Amino acid sequence: MRCGEIIVVDDGSTDQTASVVRDFSQRYTIDVIYLRQENRGPAGARNSGITVARYPYIAFLDSDDHWNKKKLELQFAAMNENPDFWISHTREKWLRNGQHLNQKRIHIPRHGNIFNHCLLLCGVGMSTVMLKKELFSKVGKFDERLRCCEDYDFWLRVSCRFLFYLIDLPLTIKEGGRADQVSYIYRVGMDKLRIQAITNLLDSGILQQDQIQAALLELEKKCTVYGNGCIKHGKKEEGQSFFQLTEKYKMRYLSESVK
Repeated sequence: MRCGEIIVVDDGSTDQTASVVRDFSQRYTIDVIYLRQENRGPAGARNSGITVARYPYIAFLDSDDHWNKKKLELQFAAMNENPDFWISHTREKWLRNGQHLNQKRIHIPRHGNIFNHCLLLCGVGMSTVMLKKELFSKVGKFDERLRCCEDYDFWLRVSCRFLFYLIDLPLTIKEGGRADQVSYIYRVGMDKLRIQAITNLLDSGILQQDQIQAALLELEKKCTVYGNGCIKHGKKEEGQSFFQLTEKYKMRYLSESVK
């Protein structure tokens, strides 16, 4: 009896992914689904996999990460024992060019209501996650307009409505330090994309009052940092536009609270 599947999304690679997947599928009994598509970025690749997934739980594994051998077993057991949680994540080990990196306190994953933590930074490692497929019908899939920070945007939409179960063990290994990684390619504009994610969330109308206040506070912080950076590099008009963006949202919600 088959109890799972592996979905490999080849997002326009130029290597030997197809032959590697074919050889793997011939050696193991688990169902392996291979999807080849023109490059659409991380959001598009994940959305393709989600669309064809046939089982009630989904776990993600980015191409530069690894799982502990017990990761899926322990995580699936935890979610079955705690059925009120629709999503879970684990601790991570970080490697850069093969060398261990110590995480700062702010990067340590949280349990329960993690919305405020997700506002600060991308508070969930993509490859640490297991979730109920049904969750996507509640919050939507990944935003393919974002070539980077699509995970930050997604965790905001999830964490404002769902609690996260933390398996407090380092069951995921995150590799970094490569120039071909999306986080490296888009490292300069990440703050701008996170600002866009926060404004999208505020525009959605799904936040509770305390979440609105937290989102406005973080929007102001990120706009101030990005706006000052623009001005420092001679982009005064762009910098001023981000200061004005903060005031626009503050005034909007101030006027709504007066009504």
